[in-house]
Amino acid sequence: MNTAASCDAVEILETLVGFPTVSSGSNLALIGYVRDFLRDHGVDSHLVFNVERTKANLYAQIGPNVAGGVILSGHTDVVPVADQAWSGDPFRLREQDGRLYGRGTADMKGFIAAVLALVPEWRAARLKRPVQLALSYDEEVGCLGAPSMIAEMSQRLAPAKAVIVGEPTMMKLVTGHKTFAGFETRVRGREVHSCQPHLGVSAVMTAARLVCWLQDRTDENRQAASAEGTGPNADEAGFDPPWTTLHAGMISGGTATNITAGHCRFSTDIRCMPGDDPDDWVARYRSFASDVDSDIRSAHPEAAVYVSDPVHIPGLSPEADGAAERLVRQLNGDNETGVVSYGTEAGQFQAAKYSTVVCGPGSIDQAHQPDEFIARRQIDACAGFLQRLTRTLSD
Repeated sequence: MNTAASCDAVEILETLVGFPTVSSGSNLALIGYVRDFLRDHGVDSHLVFNVERTKANLYAQIGPNVAGGVILSGHTDVVPVADQAWSGDPFRLREQDGRLYGRGTADMKGFIAAVLALVPEWRAARLKRPVQLALSYDEEVGCLGAPSMIAEMSQRLAPAKAVIVGEPTMMKLVTGHKTFAGFETRVRGREVHSCQPHLGVSAVMTAARLVCWLQDRTDENRQAASAEGTGPNADEAGFDPPWTTLHAGMISGGTATNITAGHCRFSTDIRCMPGDDPDDWVARYRSFASDVDSDIRSAHPEAAVYVSDPVHIPGLSPEADGAAERLVRQLNGDNETGVVSYGTEAGQFQAAKYSTVVCGPGSIDQAHQPDEFIARRQIDACAGFLQRLTRTLSD
């Protein structure tokens, strides 16, 4: 193994972690750093901005503009650190006992750092097929940035043979993940003194009815999966958990304990097993929400329930004899495959007709946690994987 490459990767990771690219802010400082890094190594890159021009995707190509290359894909945004009990500055890389701590180390700046560290080697190699880099924004809030980048890459670059999305899988091959739908519910109530709740409508209490419906459906799905045992939609599918989940992640509302809440809002994500359509679940939820809306409107005409249009993230489906799977098996020497319950941009690449898998360093168990970390040996393993890719693309 080229240990110099892994040392370079850690130095690059330190820089990347230093950019606080929480999705609520901009990623342009990090994108500017990557653009300059690539330019310094003789690689041109292209930016695809959001409408407000506060964020950008970046893509680049190293090697000849011919078909049969490989796209290495990663997202630049990270989840918030607010209200998490970090033992150090989350945006300053620190190493302890072989672990590299910092926000985004596992999800997924570790992969991006390993990729950038190989750029000099790719430039020096006699690649016969190109490496294409794809860095996106706003993956963590619904995979919002990648579609515009994928569309432009498919128009401007030679078609790639395979896409490897470097989400944390401990460098194991992942060929499938759940489908996702996310939306927000807003409840408008009627404020009165809490000693007379019958004269008003509590938006918080109404939201609780809706949240409990989500939990009840999840419980039913879990019970059904347990009853099915080892059917194709149960444990043997490899998902954890092996059932469709409906989850409320954020909720806020009300102004005082002794006032029936005049407003409440909460977010929902639905993660579907293969064979389940998230739109069907959204429709069922909307139907129940409509019934609740009728109930509270009958109590007071100002009261209402509003459900936003959902954001969708397509699932990743295993491909029969897929080119991306064959490539990663060759590089990893791994005959096993896996599936994951979290969503990625892989389904968006696959929907654009790219053969796609997920494979990257680190563990999803550390993602989104306080004191997020990636093991240094995982960076080394990714570096070795990418060096083998170099030889493959040079053959």
